[in-house]
Amino acid sequence: MKTASLTNNISYKEDKPNVSVLFKTKTTKEIRILMKKGQIMEEHKAPQPIVIEIFEGAIDFGVNGEQLLLKKGDLITLEAHVLHDLTCVADAIVRLSISNLDDEERVKNVAS
Repeated sequence: MKTASLTNNISYKEDKPNVSVLFKTKTTKEIRILMKKGQIMEEHKAPQPIVIEIFEGAIDFGVNGEQLLLKKGDLITLEAHVLHDLTCVADAIVRLSISNLDDEERVKNVAS
């Protein structure tokens, strides 16, 4: 059994989203992304399917030429290789589930 908290040790970065791995399971890596209003994660894609949960705040989520406003409690899933971007519209705590075949450094690089 593993435990983690989305709300403990919150530390927003002023210049870019703060990405941290909460824990790894046999099949996934659970990642927390802390974003301040106005921060952006430029268009990118994941090599495996992903699930994104907005735990707190709100994100403008760009996918397939459309903008979706995702807010607290919303979830979205994307298949592999789907281009998407994120713009934070209210300070946010985002939970990202990625495959163990994916690299968390890829996510950190997108947040740079």
